[in-house]
Amino acid sequence: MTTVVVVGSGIAGLTAALHAAESGCRVTVVTKGALPDTNTRCAQGGIAAVTSPADTVASHAADTLTAGAGLNDPDAVDVLVGEGPARISELVERGVDFDRAADGDFSRGLEAAHAVARVLHAGGDATGAAIQAALGDAVRDSGIELREHALLRDLVIADGRVVGIQLDGGERLTADAVILATGGAGQLYAHTTNPLGATADGIAAAIRAGAAVADLEFVQFHPTALTVGAPFLVSEAVRGDGATLVDDAGRRFAFDAHPDGELAPRDVVARANARAMAAQGGRPVRLDATAIGGERLAQRFPTIDAAVRERGLDWGREPIPVTPAAHYLMGGVVTDLDGRTTVPGLYAVGETARTGVHGANRLASNSLLEGAVFGARAGEAVARDVAWPVAPVAPVPLREVPDAAAPPFTRAALQQLMWTDAGLMRDAAGLTRAAGILAAWRGGSEALDVEDANLLLVASHVVDAALRRTASVGAHFRSDAATPTPAVDAPAADAAARVTASARATAAAASAPSPSKVLAC
Repeated sequence: MTTVVVVGSGIAGLTAALHAAESGCRVTVVTKGALPDTNTRCAQGGIAAVTSPADTVASHAADTLTAGAGLNDPDAVDVLVGEGPARISELVERGVDFDRAADGDFSRGLEAAHAVARVLHAGGDATGAAIQAALGDAVRDSGIELREHALLRDLVIADGRVVGIQLDGGERLTADAVILATGGAGQLYAHTTNPLGATADGIAAAIRAGAAVADLEFVQFHPTALTVGAPFLVSEAVRGDGATLVDDAGRRFAFDAHPDGELAPRDVVARANARAMAAQGGRPVRLDATAIGGERLAQRFPTIDAAVRERGLDWGREPIPVTPAAHYLMGGVVTDLDGRTTVPGLYAVGETARTGVHGANRLASNSLLEGAVFGARAGEAVARDVAWPVAPVAPVPLREVPDAAAPPFTRAALQQLMWTDAGLMRDAAGLTRAAGILAAWRGGSEALDVEDANLLLVASHVVDAALRRTASVGAHFRSDAATPTPAVDAPAADAAARVTASARATAAAASAPSPSKVLAC
């Protein structure tokens, strides 16, 4: 029987665990907090999929490619949108109670850069929490072993393949396969919508194990996080329902940046917000939902409504202050279409992975769908993989940079450096400065705790990738670039392209009998 360790307990990790277990594997889920302490639980906007005769997978694919600035892997996009409806049906079967219209059909919302209303919600703005609860119940009922409050320190390698994990504290768990589903890296930044646990643990462990990473320069900044109290995301769906963005003068400035105004792709809206804030001395812009009305806001967005009112704001009567904040990492550990990385025995899914599905910018509400679709594929792949079909790819090393004069390392200092020099708007001077300071900090990284060491390592790769891509595209905006083209140094692009080619070959081979793919559990 194949043994599998899944690290992470969001939609991608739990879906992978359930599919692996249902394929006959013995599965252990390891998570550094409690089972529900995930980005999935925080997701408000919903999950995008084609569930209506008025919609098509071709339309969903086109919207995904447009948002990704054409840098998506088309095969990955086809998998995402083509298998999305089946994963929605699976979630319903597992107990997710998506919101319904009066006729019993799904209630579908419109979000930024979608051509049609295709976003499903549960509990209004509690979609992630509903999915997390249903999958958590399914895992607890499945016989899957669960290890909560267990922090991944590193991957264990033997004879060139991953054979388990080491936990903080020294304990080792052996496994035939490890699936990384630890989420993204929002805690790299001073302002983020991510929970405290989003410290890039899986990506860092994969880098140390020699796995290829790519597209780490593509960090999505959500346009609307509340600036009162602890950072709190105000869903894109609020703008989909008619809320607008205004400056101090009450002017809707988003149309200056894009003809779709507030419903333009997230990176466009986030930069429009940043420019408007700069023009008014750094003061937050305002999200004006007064036309929606207090009653509708409370009914449609109960979680956000409660958070807004807890902060003493009445958003049914007055606009509320918002700012951009780091939200989602499009890049990560390079995988094929079944989650296989460039290191045998190691898989990655969800925000930890770089499947190529998002390109340079993720389409709103595609993240939960990605976790469900590719989590399922990875969970099933571990059950049949004996040989490793992905060709080895050498990771792209960090470029040597001279150490710069650096203040003492603290997580707050790292987050502010990344916000200032590798945030919404970047240039060569700021990125070079950041690279030097990060190099100086890495010289003393052996004294850091696991999470801080992971953040520092991944920050260095984010900055390196941003320096290599010399032109603006998608969520990567170089203020010193003349035109938005996908210029990038060759090594990182070549690594991802070779794995993409391997993914295509793997997918083609899957349609015919193969002696290297047999049920192993």
